[in-house]
Amino acid sequence: MQNGVKAAIGATVVLVLAVGVRVGLIYRERNKPMVIKAPEREKIADDDLVFLKQKRPSSIKDVKELVGSTVWVSAGGQLDFYPYGGHQANYGKAAGTLVGAEPVVVKDFVEQVAPKSATYRIPGGDKQVLMVFARPNDKKEYAVPMGYRQAGQYTFYTDEVLFYDDPHELYKHWGPEIWKAVDEHRVILGMNERQVQLALGQVSKSTSKDYGNRMVVFANLGHAQAVTFVMNKVTAFRDDQGY
Repeated sequence: MQNGVKAAIGATVVLVLAVGVRVGLIYRERNKPMVIKAPEREKIADDDLVFLKQKRPSSIKDVKELVGSTVWVSAGGQLDFYPYGGHQANYGKAAGTLVGAEPVVVKDFVEQVAPKSATYRIPGGDKQVLMVFARPNDKKEYAVPMGYRQAGQYTFYTDEVLFYDDPHELYKHWGPEIWKAVDEHRVILGMNERQVQLALGQVSKSTSKDYGNRMVVFANLGHAQAVTFVMNKVTAFRDDQGY
């Protein structure tokens, strides 16, 4: 009989202790200071943090503010340029094509009626607006379409075609090896799509819209290159004569 009473008392004590511990834990949980956890931020690629100036010109006066300054080509492989002399661009034969990251010194902006052959990238309008420029180590002047005038209204593409600041400084986090490849207009393993586009030009076609995970064939001024990207890094490249 006594053993039964003792067992009952022992079970009761254990139950009371268990309940007490549980109540204590609940009290402590409910009364501890609130900790607000900041939401995790998506990691932004260094390239996407670069600030690119936009000037949004709407008049000849606006674009002429660039005269005397050095600008750099962002839309490589897109625009042919022409010999310039006697206040006229010679549309008869292109002198070359602007390439990515190329520096040029702005000399003037002029208006001129353009032949249809020169309006593939930039419309002709009533008159094209051409940027007169000089290249490093070249005493000649050239002109390249940068906009047009239609019924008194101007449309310019300088924001889309040019860097107003040195891209070598804007994207200095790319490092010297990548920049050497870009300036020599070639591809190396590990480059991302933006870097290859600046090196080989913007004229391209791709196998999908999955940026950074696809094969892109770059026209590269007649020397087409097929470049494969995985996780936005070049993993393979080859010549492609079928562009």
